[in-house]
Amino acid sequence: MLKDHARILSAIDAAGHITGRKKLQKMIFISKKLQYPFHERFEFHFYGPYSEELTLKIEELRNLGLIEELREKENGYLQYDYSLTDAGREFLTLYENGLDEHLELCLKELNGQTSRFLELVSTVLFFDHLTKAEVIQKIEELKAKQNYSAEEIEEAFVYVIQLMKNNKQPLSMPS
Repeated sequence: MLKDHARILSAIDAAGHITGRKKLQKMIFISKKLQYPFHERFEFHFYGPYSEELTLKIEELRNLGLIEELREKENGYLQYDYSLTDAGREFLTLYENGLDEHLELCLKELNGQTSRFLELVSTVLFFDHLTKAEVIQKIEELKAKQNYSAEEIEEAFVYVIQLMKNNKQPLSMPS
């Protein structure tokens, strides 16, 4: 249990800070799909893959004072920003040997992307058992409100391939 919490803390620490609940969810999901050791279960939800377990762990970490959750209103929406507290950094020195170098780089790369793009990438990965044409159909059906262009969808597939090349273990890709 504490190892999973420490791993989440390490992910936030590697990113520096993560702006947005959706972005945090997508970063952990994508990392898990890339075979990094995250154990939270994900289901498909309004904004793509979502883990209630991850939400609860984040809440626990916040309640324990190990992460800071800043809330700001931006464009009429409440935006959350996550970072480690001093207590969170101290906790990591006790329970974690640090992240794999590849995972650290992956998390920094993912954190540089927009939440909208990570939602698309995570959707592609969620349906990685389907053909590329079927994944595109799912995106068009399930993500109609997002109005992703054909170029954005293709960019997401290219990005997934790039992530897989940078990953330490081979993965399957929709064909």
